[in-house]
Amino acid sequence: MSEPPGAAVSLAEAPRPAATPSQPLTAQRVLPLRRPGRWIATAVVLVLTAQFVHGLVTNPFYQWDRFGYWFLRPTIVDGLLVTLEVTAYSAVLGLLGGVLLALARLSRSPVLRAVSWVYVWAFRSIPLIVVLLFLYNFSALYKTLSLGVPFGPAFLTFDESALATDLVIAVVGISLHESAYAAEVVRGGILSVDQGQHEAAAALGLPKGYQFRRIVFPQALRSIVPNYVNQLIGLIKGTSLVFYVSLLDLFGAAQSMGSTYPGDIVPLLMVATVWYLALTSVVSVVQFYVERYYARGATRSLPPTPLQKLRSSATELRARVRREAAV
Repeated sequence: MSEPPGAAVSLAEAPRPAATPSQPLTAQRVLPLRRPGRWIATAVVLVLTAQFVHGLVTNPFYQWDRFGYWFLRPTIVDGLLVTLEVTAYSAVLGLLGGVLLALARLSRSPVLRAVSWVYVWAFRSIPLIVVLLFLYNFSALYKTLSLGVPFGPAFLTFDESALATDLVIAVVGISLHESAYAAEVVRGGILSVDQGQHEAAAALGLPKGYQFRRIVFPQALRSIVPNYVNQLIGLIKGTSLVFYVSLLDLFGAAQSMGSTYPGDIVPLLMVATVWYLALTSVVSVVQFYVERYYARGATRSLPPTPLQKLRSSATELRARVRREAAV
């Protein structure tokens, strides 16, 4: 029986398309986006680097034979040891002074806050060379120092010139100057800790000292370490100023030998430069591992070490070579 015009046709009775043979899928390679600007910038940097290294190696003005002669001379090594000694003492004393100044700045006592602010303001305003020269001539202002009752009798008196050796003057001057900057670094780190941590510690009834040592300060170190290591690198270079208070550090030894041997001034300056580069590089490596240690619990995964980065790069390179060979 024929259907009237316009009648609906069921899906079972609908015409089906003719079957087509299945076609095999071909593998298609995804091409990365081309970035010509990056390649051009890389080529320019490589060319400039190669020219710089070539000029550094082939220029006879640097006198690399004299550089090798002076690099491990006893005079240079002794100056290097003085630099390390001054840096170590000043870094520890400066950090301790910065912690005390930061706590005073955050104290509820208006006297402590005012004294801390004035100290930081003064020593951040006065150049380090002025502080060192002032301390070097301190004995001309005060022949003796005494401890006792203010405006009263003195219980202990000692000669200032007998205690103020060149090393003591350098360490005290740099520590006083460094503690002003360290105070702001530590204060910023403490303020970076979430206020809820303070409230949670106070809710547990923990003593203030325990709260600071075990809860607040460890979290603040994540912010303090990078900034203070930056200050420490500046401190290593700042020790070169102790030459002006008659202390022969690394720069002082190079400068002294340059005055004795005028023809070796450039090699001696290169020796001091390479040693400063080595010291700051060691500090940077230590900074990386200290930051990585205090990043535990704050990040989902720790940043990879240089060795881990090298292994990952080698693995990616091998995988890329295999993909290229398979295509």
